[in-house]
Amino acid sequence: MALSPHVPELGALELLLAVARLGSVGRAAAELGVSQPTASARIKGMERQIGVPLLDRSPRGSTPTGAGRLVVEWARQVVEAAQALDAGIDALRERRDAKLRVVASLTVAEYLMPGWLLGLAEASPGTAVTLRTANSAEVAGHVLAGEADLGFVEGPATPPGLAGAVVAADRLVVVVAPGHQWARRRTPLTGAELAAVPLVLREPGSGTREVLETALRPFGGAARPRLELASTTALKAAAMTGAGPVCLSELAVVEELATRRLVEVPLAEGLDLRRPLRAVWPAGQRPTGPARELLGLTRRTPARKPVPKLTRAPALKPAPKPDPTPTPKPARTPDRKPARKPDRKPGKSAPEKT
Repeated sequence: MALSPHVPELGALELLLAVARLGSVGRAAAELGVSQPTASARIKGMERQIGVPLLDRSPRGSTPTGAGRLVVEWARQVVEAAQALDAGIDALRERRDAKLRVVASLTVAEYLMPGWLLGLAEASPGTAVTLRTANSAEVAGHVLAGEADLGFVEGPATPPGLAGAVVAADRLVVVVAPGHQWARRRTPLTGAELAAVPLVLREPGSGTREVLETALRPFGGAARPRLELASTTALKAAAMTGAGPVCLSELAVVEELATRRLVEVPLAEGLDLRRPLRAVWPAGQRPTGPARELLGLTRRTPARKPVPKLTRAPALKPAPKPDPTPTPKPARTPDRKPARKPDRKPGKSAPEKT
């Protein structure tokens, strides 16, 4: 049911209550932050709207008329109800803003998200964050279904139905165990060679696998995988045990490469395994509350500089060669001859042994 045109707006009712409480239009105007002429015009407009005088005006101030006292009482109930509604809305917004549901691909969740969430905790300590991990295809599904406020995916393009922004850059690398024949390879691996070898890969739907398959498509496509594993940890373990070459994010193998538990295979220039990492949300919407704050943190974080590709497999440095210049020997001091024992005096011979 629509309200009658005689019902004043909420702001006018608040002004009438202030005049009745303070006894002056001027003091009520000052309390509400408006000029006295504006307040007087609003009171007169409300009287015309209702159709009866509401205030008795005198040099000593303004007081409600008989009809005005009735309107003041009704207005008090309306304003109190509006204040209760306002408090309830604030509580709902605070409850919503105190929670953030994030779903991210494994690479982002394991190697980038901890730093971003630490920054969010410092900026908004009251926000409770729930982080789920999934492959990029599953992340898109969760965001589209409204099961997450913000998603993070890997891959060459934004998934259909979602909007997104690039938040970081990454590069895939091919790694093998130190005993693998590729670990001693001196020439870069071509796309055709990589496409012909069964690799240990992530499962279908993974952003890592999508980028690799896209890069190998001009070379006839990737060979049938030797193994399909659903986590980065499993991929690294398989590579270290000699299961075969593995393709995964360089973020995931920094420690293993540094300790030579894994060796990076150099790739030819025509094989581009770089990829963007994106934040995504439903198309036509914009992140709000903690989701917007987290997105801002990712954008303020300096972008990673791509690591230069190796031109040859890393190897241990050889021992330094000896200097061919002969080292001069120290001068030898002449040996001293032993002192000669004096001859025995004549006439005295040594006693004979018997």
